[in-house]
Amino acid sequence: MEATGETEKPVSGELVSVAHALSLPAESYGNDPDIEMAWAMRAMQHAEVYYKLISSVDPQFLKLTKVDDQIYSEFRKNFEKLRIDILDPEELKSVSAKEKWRPFCLKFDGVIEDFNYGTLLRLDCSQGYTEENTIFAPRIQFFAIEIARNREGHNKVVYTSVQDKEEEKGANRGEKEKTNKGGEKEKEANKGINKHDET
Repeated sequence: MEATGETEKPVSGELVSVAHALSLPAESYGNDPDIEMAWAMRAMQHAEVYYKLISSVDPQFLKLTKVDDQIYSEFRKNFEKLRIDILDPEELKSVSAKEKWRPFCLKFDGVIEDFNYGTLLRLDCSQGYTEENTIFAPRIQFFAIEIARNREGHNKVVYTSVQDKEEEKGANRGEKEKTNKGGEKEKEANKGINKHDET
């Protein structure tokens, strides 16, 4: 792909081929490790962006899609009693769970772009994305659970813990500044004493 303007940078052939590969239907591939790695990298990037978002903005005010209200109402209508603060993988991945989730997910085919795209989902919403705390889920399942977590206040723990750490860092900086200023004042006072001794 060639650059068309001076400010545009040329796109590498590798990037174009990865983008093309990711746009093809999953049935086009077996278990191609390169494709799996590209999907995993894209899912991890999405997870990192989402975690930074809920860490920096009060999650109750986040809108993840244009149809958050519809997703949330359908989700709670179909999964009224599903515990979302700490997910049980069996309630998402077992044969009976998949039978229940499939009709829910299919309602959003054509409504949510890439509704069945693989996405990383945290099991315990008070924790970050780690190998032990993460499962692979369809994008609509991620949206449904994370919208509910945001609206029901479960993700607020991430936001408040990050804000508390920031405040603590600020307070520690303030203490260091006070200490440094106190030390500087002491040095100035000592300079004055030394001048008096010299004269």
